[in-house]
Amino acid sequence: MKHWLNTATIADIREKLDRGEVSSVEITKELLSQAETQNPKLNNYISITHELALKQAQAADERLKTKKNVTAMTGVPIAVKDNILVESTRTTAGSKFLEKFIAPYTGTVAQKLIDAGAVILGKTNCDEFAMGSSNENSAYGPVHNPWKQGYAPGGSSGGSAATVAARLAPAALGTDTGGSIRQPAAFCGIVGLKPTYGRVSRYGVVSFASSLDQVGPLTRTVRDNAMVFETIAGHDAHDSTSVNRPVDSITKTLGQKQDLKGLKIGFPKEFLPEQISQEVRENFLASKKIFEKLGAEIVDISLPHTEYGIACYYILAPAEASANLARFDGIRYTSRSGRATSVDDTYAKSRSEGFGPEVRRRIMLGTFVLSSGYYDTYYLKAQKVRNLIRKDFMDAFQSVDVILTPTTPAPSFPLKSKSVNPVEMYFSDAFTVPVPIAGLPGISVPSGFSAENLPMGIQLIGKPFDEKGLLETAYAFEQETRFFEKVPAL
Repeated sequence: MKHWLNTATIADIREKLDRGEVSSVEITKELLSQAETQNPKLNNYISITHELALKQAQAADERLKTKKNVTAMTGVPIAVKDNILVESTRTTAGSKFLEKFIAPYTGTVAQKLIDAGAVILGKTNCDEFAMGSSNENSAYGPVHNPWKQGYAPGGSSGGSAATVAARLAPAALGTDTGGSIRQPAAFCGIVGLKPTYGRVSRYGVVSFASSLDQVGPLTRTVRDNAMVFETIAGHDAHDSTSVNRPVDSITKTLGQKQDLKGLKIGFPKEFLPEQISQEVRENFLASKKIFEKLGAEIVDISLPHTEYGIACYYILAPAEASANLARFDGIRYTSRSGRATSVDDTYAKSRSEGFGPEVRRRIMLGTFVLSSGYYDTYYLKAQKVRNLIRKDFMDAFQSVDVILTPTTPAPSFPLKSKSVNPVEMYFSDAFTVPVPIAGLPGISVPSGFSAENLPMGIQLIGKPFDEKGLLETAYAFEQETRFFEKVPAL
């Protein structure tokens, strides 16, 4: 069982479940056992939901037995990032502030999976309130990259990425505000999709930056990614930013086209700056050749304003975070300081004790750019730059179908190596940040390994709501390269 699960995809599990060769309870018990063994080493889970998982697995087996309401995800185990609410389970968002918080309801994405018959294995570790690029900002300790102990898995969805890469779950949900699905997917050698803004509900997700946050799947393969995406996507009346638009059927036709003839892929010259590592540069150029081999036409394009993406993001995201995190005050459902002597003192001490240094840094930065005298200088100007960045993409899509870039400027780095310099850490998201700023879909696909056997990824960026075209392009590359077949030796 263990060996089979180490190489199995969701599609493989689906076939075996449908044929009755294995039960969901058997798979769930094995994965829970592996989680108990590996979690002390990787620290990828904050909570492992044993009772809930086995109860859901038993219910899934009943559905399979009666052949009623069986979906693509029925009986399939999945992990959920710990900033997504699941009723009656602890939801910490990686923060001490929510250490004892028990979710009173289930977020829409998790509920859709539960309704489909999926099994929730546990809540994965993440940077506090999804603020980070290495998973070192979690109040529950850093997550280790399954490919190399002591190396970052990426962030903020590092726990979800590590869980999938370590074969402790065939899929996981993450959230992406500035690259927090795609960057850890690249660091851990898996597939990570950030859907178009509004395509997947944010209801029941602890907010970081409301105009940027988006939930998406992390999986071993592109087909698996499409299966999870089809389950969680769609309009939700509970979310005012959710778009009422039909979701394309993807899995039924995925792989029918054998090549990429006729596809125009844009390559922006701004995405190979001098600062990127030589290994990433060479890997990216080799990936371009693979797309050409598949019949795609590579078109040079320019996205001139994307060089301001990091600066723009670190004004807009902290500004929204400073407003969203005002609810964490020590008065309502969060932890409260026991040393306070007044209401104001309760606010101050609770936040000082509850928030980690990176969260405090971003709250202060966000409050500053929104303050009187600085709003026009910083926040308003950043919003104007945001429009220019989106216009760059929309202009480029007049002549190309998708855009190809590296996912990260370098492979994974040792834990603590960049924590002393926040700006250097922020540069890890240089290639992923422009995508949510423009509200576009993006996907990271494994593209090779460094000399130290650390994974690398390429990023494909699509037109708004064209997840179908994005996944089809990624699938063709994946099937040609087969990097997903390599497994870390834990």
